Amino acid sequence: MAKKPLKYYLMIPGPTPIPTRVLAAMNHEMIGHRGPLFSKVMKEVMDGLRWAYQTKNEIFIYPSSGTGGMEVAVVNTLSPGDKVIICNIGAFGARFVKICKAYGIDVNDLKFERGKPADPAILEAELKKGPVKAVLFQQNETSTGVVNDVETLAKTVRKVQPEALIVVDAVSGLLAAPLKTDEWDLDVVVSGSQKAFMVPPGIAAVSISARAWKAYEVSKCPKHYWDFGLMKEEAPKGHTYTTPPESLIFGMRESLKMLQEEGMENILARHKFNRDLLRTAAKALGLKLLAEDSCASPAVTAICPPDGIDGEEVRKLMREDFGVEVAPGQGELKGKIFRIGHLGYVDSLDLIGAFAALEVLFKRLGAKINFGAGVKAAMELL
Repeated sequence: MAKKPLKYYLMIPGPTPIPTRVLAAMNHEMIGHRGPLFSKVMKEVMDGLRWAYQTKNEIFIYPSSGTGGMEVAVVNTLSPGDKVIICNIGAFGARFVKICKAYGIDVNDLKFERGKPADPAILEAELKKGPVKAVLFQQNETSTGVVNDVETLAKTVRKVQPEALIVVDAVSGLLAAPLKTDEWDLDVVVSGSQKAFMVPPGIAAVSISARAWKAYEVSKCPKHYWDFGLMKEEAPKGHTYTTPPESLIFGMRESLKMLQEEGMENILARHKFNRDLLRTAAKALGLKLLAEDSCASPAVTAICPPDGIDGEEVRKLMREDFGVEVAPGQGELKGKIFRIGHLGYVDSLDLIGAFAALEVLFKRLGAKINFGAGVKAAMELL
């Protein structure tokens, strides 16, 4: 009889594991969300978010997933018929396309090969074809384990069309990879609580530049719940337009304290090292990685299983035999890859343990691997 796993290990790119400090902070009695106690909490959260975003811009938080934040960015800055370019490098680039088309926006779906980042030269050529209202792209494409060069893409937009909006989905990238909102002149940046912030799903944070506010003033997309203007009326009081998810906000306050204690440089170094450790182990075992080293995500790694083994079978058996949850391939990559998350509250020993389980599983399935080579390489790097 197979031994049932004693513990559950969450190794996906979101939701991510939650630190005890954050869980404890969320176990807080409810307080009036229109009163001074909550206003104080919100001020601390907003100050922390501006630190994380590296911005002086206004930031609003909405009770939603990251996709809600993406829709917030679209409906508040664009109008039906506006021309936009979407640098589509995976499932979430495709999601930006779907959101924009749902609101009647004229989309140039600039699709790149899966496993590759957006090419600034190709973007520049498209920008030279005529004016666009906005360029939208992901900082980190979770579905493929690829990070875009946000700084270079932003410079490309500013060089060719200086007044075009730059909208960045940084849901899975913020605090895992460098992002400097003000220095790189980014107009709308979206993040989500369930990624490197180490908080459960349910909060989307959106930063808004002066250029984005001007776009809001002429935007004709229908909106109410997502409306920047309604949030702006409440923001000076430390309130939100709708009832906020108080428990999550208490957790966010604590997570931001933890992150600031660690320091931005250390946070980014931690994510980079976890990426390198996992990729080192996978290469040593002879596994193919979807993304090249030059664009490899510090948040999640997409791995191709050995020949003859289905990625979905890997997920199933990792969960059933070892209690390790890894993520699936999405869209056209379903069954062809599986993904291991290494952002947020994940350390090197978590990754080595998960990879050890993976090696045992491949051995059981009869894959031709150099058993133990991946874990050994990871330990040597550690």
